[in-house]
Amino acid sequence: MNCIIVDDEPLARIEMEALIKEVSDITILDKFANAPSALKFLEDNEVDLIFLDIEMPMVSGLEFAAQLPKNTLIIFTTAYPQYALKSYELDAIDYLLKPIEKSRLEKAIDKAKLYGKLLSEETEKNIIESNTADFLIIKSDRRFHKINFVDIKYIEGLKDYVIIFTGNQKLITAMNLKTIHQKIPEHIFLRVSKSYVVNINCINSFDHHTIYVGENEIPLGDVYKKDFFKLYLGEHLNSEE
Repeated sequence: MNCIIVDDEPLARIEMEALIKEVSDITILDKFANAPSALKFLEDNEVDLIFLDIEMPMVSGLEFAAQLPKNTLIIFTTAYPQYALKSYELDAIDYLLKPIEKSRLEKAIDKAKLYGKLLSEETEKNIIESNTADFLIIKSDRRFHKINFVDIKYIEGLKDYVIIFTGNQKLITAMNLKTIHQKIPEHIFLRVSKSYVVNINCINSFDHHTIYVGENEIPLGDVYKKDFFKLYLGEHLNSEE
């Protein structure tokens, strides 16, 4: 896997490069101070992953991300937490707050490697053949697999696919999140953001911005927040506290 770094601060670019080299073996192709120069580079070079700052002159990181090819993965790197939910609407792999911790960066890169593999042309895209009240039937490698709803922890929308996370596997399916949500029981699976559906029985804890399923942190979108808190905490809780 290769990557580029886009950040308007020279020191931030240097620090990001050093951190990446310290925790991973991915190839750093180049570094850029602004989005237009990075876009020009992308015209002639295939890039797997972009470490992208958000608040930059000329073109913001969010505006830049909206112009990227669908097969390019993004990890946002910023000092501003308020853009997190917007970043996931752009199918970002992760959102790292500066100063970036090594362990957090390593986790984000590992996730990018996994998703890059899942989205590659060599990876078979499973097909949902049917569904019942208790399980999905997914076709993979000329076989039909039964996926019990109780085993699904959450589902993530990514690009033109969804990734189904069970206790011991990740299944990528050529279907958008809205469509698969219609095929699974709504009293068990709750839409919590533009990119996530969660099995309510697998939620360990939550706050006003994040839902925790085991070690996984899932963003809670503003549009879905009211229904989520109503379900868990009733009519009288102020979800904006």
